[in-house]
Amino acid sequence: MVVMLEREIKMILNSDIKEENSLSMLELIDDIQRLCLTHRFETDIHKALDKFACFEKCYPVKNMSLHTVALHFRLLRQNDYAISQDVFRKFVSDRGEILIKECCTVHEDLKDILSLYEASHLAYEGEDILDKAKKHTTEYLDNVLLEMDSSDTYEDMKELIRHSLEIPLHRRMLMLEARWYIELCKKKEGTNLALLELAKLEFNMAQSVLQQDLKNTSWWWNNLGLAKELSFSRDRLVECFFWAVSLMFEPQFSSYRRGLTKVSSFITTIDDIYDIYGTMNELELFTDAVERWDINAIQSLPNYMKICFLALYNTINEMAYGFLRKHGYNIIPNLAKLWADMLKAFLKEARWSHKEYAPPTFSEYLDNAWRSVSGAVILFHTCYLLDDDEHKKTLLQLMSNDRILQWPSIIFRLCNDLATSSVRSSY
Repeated sequence: MVVMLEREIKMILNSDIKEENSLSMLELIDDIQRLCLTHRFETDIHKALDKFACFEKCYPVKNMSLHTVALHFRLLRQNDYAISQDVFRKFVSDRGEILIKECCTVHEDLKDILSLYEASHLAYEGEDILDKAKKHTTEYLDNVLLEMDSSDTYEDMKELIRHSLEIPLHRRMLMLEARWYIELCKKKEGTNLALLELAKLEFNMAQSVLQQDLKNTSWWWNNLGLAKELSFSRDRLVECFFWAVSLMFEPQFSSYRRGLTKVSSFITTIDDIYDIYGTMNELELFTDAVERWDINAIQSLPNYMKICFLALYNTINEMAYGFLRKHGYNIIPNLAKLWADMLKAFLKEARWSHKEYAPPTFSEYLDNAWRSVSGAVILFHTCYLLDDDEHKKTLLQLMSNDRILQWPSIIFRLCNDLATSSVRSSY
């Protein structure tokens, strides 16, 4: 059944792209990606997008609708193709404002606005057309939604607008988006029924694998006993697993999800030791023990820290052993350094809190915060847990230059801080 459905979709993807079928092809690719089916059609999608990358040379943008241009732009950019914001210039007035109809019909015109809204969130720094488009379309859709809310009609369109305004598409968790989008496709006119059926089968198969992954990691966590022994810490295994799923949901990445869930669970538990429980003397001893990565260092630790250190030590060494056996590289020194660097950052923050010290400059704060956010630890573990040749090359680069880890960690930290800033300001 799956093979037959897959073959049917592949035939469409590999057909010739002409001006009259370009929009339907773009919408099919978009549907495939939103339904979490990209891994089944990756080669076919890239072949089609290769054609679309030079499509405008054959069929000028001036002949395309705003919806087609915006979807064309978004799909190319989110799949790492070079495309300029200039494709939108025909929709810009002499004053530099995006030309949007004053009154939209419920279907086609609003589809234009929604497509432009989603595309605008993929702007690079300095792309003024897209920045203005984001502002204009957000305000426009907010107003349209207010008008629609006074009516009992157009429920499907209201749902779509609310969904888009809540979180832009490229920031969403793909598995959750697929589940929501399956329901939308059931009601949407023109849905490819073969694709919808394949999406439902794929989602159910993926869900079955994820349930087994969670069962496996739950057994590990309960057997480890940290949540019971360290009752003051957050017991967030399912949340950590959910976070791993958001990064890699495909069924073939079970070992990655299980490994990253373990890593994230330790980060959460140890963070609570530094934030709410350990004394300054205990925290210094624990940091020193991890930096030395020496089992004999636990003798001076209190009992709860001995348990935590042994659990971390054994788990990380076991994961590194698998990599050594398969690839011949001993990454324990690298892992130990990354964990120690993160804990030294935790320790510095604990000292700041103990002394009621606030860094006087943002630079001083960020120099420590990019390590304490745990991005470097997570990224390094990600590279070796994915266990393929491409990521092995990346891992070797990270071993020789941890500055590569700094920039994504800074982004992680700033996004994290922005997400909690409104909560903190209400205290």
